[in-house]
Amino acid sequence: MSGLRCLLFWLLLLMPGALLAVPTFQPAMMPLGKGPDAVAASTARMVGAMLEYSRWPSARPAVRLCIAGAARHADRLADIRLSSGAGVELVAIGAPGEPAPDRCDALYIGRLDSPTLGRLIAGARGEAVVTIAEDDPACRSGAMFCLLYTPQSLSFQLSIDAVSRSAVRIDPRVLRLSKGGY
Repeated sequence: MSGLRCLLFWLLLLMPGALLAVPTFQPAMMPLGKGPDAVAASTARMVGAMLEYSRWPSARPAVRLCIAGAARHADRLADIRLSSGAGVELVAIGAPGEPAPDRCDALYIGRLDSPTLGRLIAGARGEAVVTIAEDDPACRSGAMFCLLYTPQSLSFQLSIDAVSRSAVRIDPRVLRLSKGGY
């Protein structure tokens, strides 16, 4: 019995150290540039990269990027250029609660109240629409991508559940980036 107690003592003593040795994952971060619209420019680069790694069921000559809600960092989204040659068309959604899948290939969501946000995400679920939330750091809205802002950088979280419910396929390398792999 004494040997078992000794073993248990050492296991309990060493366990916190073993738990601390497990690497924590940090998402890939994009440093913010300088200037008055550095956050908006970085947001446009990040959203452009997300769209680059998205595959819709059929080719899009232009990706219709709809903006819903009060978006703080969407000023430079019109600057997005995709390497595939597809353009990006910005579409403002008049009433944020209305379903957007028939008019949008991607949905950039700014600040919205919870019921409106829920209706918007539910309307895009199962459709060929990439959803990107600007103001959801906990990533609980059901959007596929959630932007994470810090004073010096921008990163994102990816919701595997939301991606699996979408008709849009996201390149698996994006998951590695969201978890900190390169």
